[in-house]
Amino acid sequence: MSAAANRYAKALFAVARESGAVEAFGEQLDAVAAALKDDAVRSFFEHPNIGADVKFRALQSSIGESVAQPVLNALKLLVERGRAGEIGDVAAAYRKTADEALGRAKAIVTSAFALTPEQERIIAERFSALTGKQVSVETEVDPSLLGGIRVRIGDTLYDGSLAARLAELEKSLNQARLG
Repeated sequence: MSAAANRYAKALFAVARESGAVEAFGEQLDAVAAALKDDAVRSFFEHPNIGADVKFRALQSSIGESVAQPVLNALKLLVERGRAGEIGDVAAAYRKTADEALGRAKAIVTSAFALTPEQERIIAERFSALTGKQVSVETEVDPSLLGGIRVRIGDTLYDGSLAARLAELEKSLNQARLG
């Protein structure tokens, strides 16, 4: 994520917080960013021979009145400054800023098998208590873990997988053999 994307996101978050529309602005940004993932749409907005005014009018006509004026203003600035390709980054930075400010965190939980909703709930509760944040869980399956789970929250990794424990054991045995 670029520094510019973070600046736009933080400015928009400040406006959203003042107007009590933090979630609504996030959803609107996410919807626009999702639409721009289409290759044809993205190439239109990245084309150097199409003017910013044409790009913005196309964006405005496609989203209609489904976004709040501050979100539309931010999108207009991005298009005018040739940064339409960064709308997805702005949406991600906005979500990150909102989550930090509101005490929320997303935990990416990787396990060797699919987790039940009850297991997901327990993991969310335990990591909420550990981090002091409201934790939501997103799951992934990786059979190479053999057992246990790996949880990533932001830049922190909690690795309780069997594969990690076996690797630690191997390292310990190798050090004992050499020492």
